[in-house]
Amino acid sequence: MNKILILALSLTASMSAFAQEVALKPDATRYVYGMHLDISKVINITEAADICGPVPVQMTYKDSHGDIRIVEYSVIGHGCSN
Repeated sequence: MNKILILALSLTASMSAFAQEVALKPDATRYVYGMHLDISKVINITEAADICGPVPVQMTYKDSHGDIRIVEYSVIGHGCSN
């Protein structure tokens, strides 16, 4: 009985070691011309799609308070050829 109890406790302890806290991604704010952006450090910018025309991309950044923010804006896609 003790072996089963020890086995159950060790399995529970090992499973909790693999559990990770899920980081919630903040909602993206749509950029509006003239909007003030408090960017301290850029973390990531998504790739533009292979479409000829405006496509949305997102920039993830830290502001001066250390908060992570996401702003979404439009760029011309990589699908246009000259």
